[in-house]
Amino acid sequence: MSLPSALFKLHAAALLFGSTALFGHAMRASPVMIVLGRTGFAVLALGLFACYSRRAPWQGLAPRDIARLMAAGVVLALHWVTFFLAVRSGGVALATLGFASFPVFVALLELAVLGERMRRKDGAVLVLVLAGLVLITPAFDLRNASTAGLLWGILSGAIYAAIAVFNRYLSNAASSTQSCWWQCLAAACVLAPFGWREAAALPAGEWLLLACLGAVCTGLAYTMLIHALEQVKAQTAAIVICMEPVYAIALAWLVFGTAPGATVLLGGSLVIGAVMLSTLQTGKAA
Repeated sequence: MSLPSALFKLHAAALLFGSTALFGHAMRASPVMIVLGRTGFAVLALGLFACYSRRAPWQGLAPRDIARLMAAGVVLALHWVTFFLAVRSGGVALATLGFASFPVFVALLELAVLGERMRRKDGAVLVLVLAGLVLITPAFDLRNASTAGLLWGILSGAIYAAIAVFNRYLSNAASSTQSCWWQCLAAACVLAPFGWREAAALPAGEWLLLACLGAVCTGLAYTMLIHALEQVKAQTAAIVICMEPVYAIALAWLVFGTAPGATVLLGGSLVIGAVMLSTLQTGKAA
């Protein structure tokens, strides 16, 4: 695969990841049902990809490895549910920008849990993200639905940061596809008791959207990301993936006509710039 083809797949994956927020905005299903459907169809799509690559999801994994991956999957379910709650309450822009603050929580967790020192650039990232979040906050009132959506997005980012730090302890025996398959399976299993009643009454159109969300925006997007990483440096990939909120906001503007205000654009630029700064310094450290 050529470098231009790899870059195209990388941006396509970021575009698909960003489009997930639009499903939360467009669907009537509850956030729990959306995540249940997403993970269920993702398990099917990633399982087919694993069969194609001739490495079964359980191949080469010890029971302890599987248990750790499934534990991370339970937390992943919570992350996705809070993210779709953010979309439902505050809209696509506030939800994705709130989630984009997760590098700050990664730095704080590494400081508190792993005992790693916070460098000056980490402090600069923290200040930029906080400034951006203050700018995009609609009102400093918890009764405001948009503000609540932003807070749900920030909580989603904090949970994702915990997953990222926890993944450092996971076994390297699992491939990326195996890790995603087991974590999606665990998320689907833990949410099934809460969503099966709603699933039975879900209209066919909603099932079609869930299939697209799980198979295309999760399974296919993750597969393209894995293929792109064969030709593109991990740091380059991370920077492109940081564009996910930009793609999400642009798609919401195009599809729903929800144009972001000037303060959201300015605050979002600070948040995304801080995330890219964090990614660049991580790549240099590596």
